[in-house]
Amino acid sequence: MNKNKRLKIGLFIDNFYPAIDGVVIAVDNIARELSENNDVVVVAPYMGDNSKDLDHHYTIKRVGSIPMPVGEYRIVTHKFGFSNSFKELVKENFDIIHIHSPFNIGKLGLKVAKELNIPCICTVHTRFDYEIKRFTKNEYIVKLIMKGLMNVFNACDKCIVVNEFLEEELHEFGYKKKSITIYNGTDLVPIKDKEKAIAFVNKLHNFKKDEIVLLFVGRLIDIKNIFFIADVLKKLKEDNFKFKMVFVGTGPDENKLKSIISNYKLNDVVYFTGKVTDRNYLSALYLRSNLLLFPSLMDTSSLVRIEAAVNETPGLFITDSLVGKMIKDDYNGFNSKMDVNTYEKRIIEVISDKKLLTKVSENAKKTLGISWKEVSNQIYKLYLKTLKK
Repeated sequence: MNKNKRLKIGLFIDNFYPAIDGVVIAVDNIARELSENNDVVVVAPYMGDNSKDLDHHYTIKRVGSIPMPVGEYRIVTHKFGFSNSFKELVKENFDIIHIHSPFNIGKLGLKVAKELNIPCICTVHTRFDYEIKRFTKNEYIVKLIMKGLMNVFNACDKCIVVNEFLEEELHEFGYKKKSITIYNGTDLVPIKDKEKAIAFVNKLHNFKKDEIVLLFVGRLIDIKNIFFIADVLKKLKEDNFKFKMVFVGTGPDENKLKSIISNYKLNDVVYFTGKVTDRNYLSALYLRSNLLLFPSLMDTSSLVRIEAAVNETPGLFITDSLVGKMIKDDYNGFNSKMDVNTYEKRIIEVISDKKLLTKVSENAKKTLGISWKEVSNQIYKLYLKTLKK
């Protein structure tokens, strides 16, 4: 990163620590890397507990917010500090603003950029239509909200997408510009002492040395197709396929998933770790697992796809999903149709072919693993290019 040009950067996000999701992790890592040679301010909603804000290498400024009626997110309103925050943020004299969501915090960032007459860049991390459909099934309302979000993106000087296939879908909802693709990265590094890490996981979860371990990492929420995974596991057990399954994460549908697992009589083969903050433990889990199950249709890039690849764990995705389109089947990952029988059959095929599994694991590590430092360097170069215009 160019150390001669120190920038004052504002990163605006509508959800942040102590809440956690893929976008939060991405923004945290980008902020951390950029702050090595720049002044970085993350602007985020007040989340109820901001006691660890000073633990970061960058500044965090909170905007007053209230809980949403449904879901785990909070919303910033004009009544709760929007106007005061705007005045305070203008005084920061940013060189450039980078919004990571198109909701009220993102709109606040766009407003600050216009007031300061500086560029505003956006990154599209999420398929917002899937998130919106959690709260309303009315297609007209979904399209209306999506049109409003596209207006925010269209107002930005540059738009980054984390998957080259995402732009086409954005255009369907009214995005009018050409985007720039910058993939997500990971902070995980390959484990050096593999045998020790695997032995640790085996002992902790009482896994046998040669036991097949399947893995899911992410929010336990219906739009990640976690119930589809449960149906696949039920079929695997009915067909006498021997395995253990680990779910890493928490979420609003965790209890429902546990109830389904219990009803399917899978408690003896399924483990729930809850929220995992120990990155070494997470790396060890990836390393010990034979296959990552990721049938989500809503994810645009998937951080866990990259995390798994770094630790030589290939993933099984859905053929027509955005993440599935980023994978070369049988080369650096595996794809399957969104069908319980087909997905189950694919798991058995993949696990049974050790030579193919090894080859795909190695290729995934070579082709999918990118560090957040590399990602941040690309973003920084885009900042400089945008500022020159």
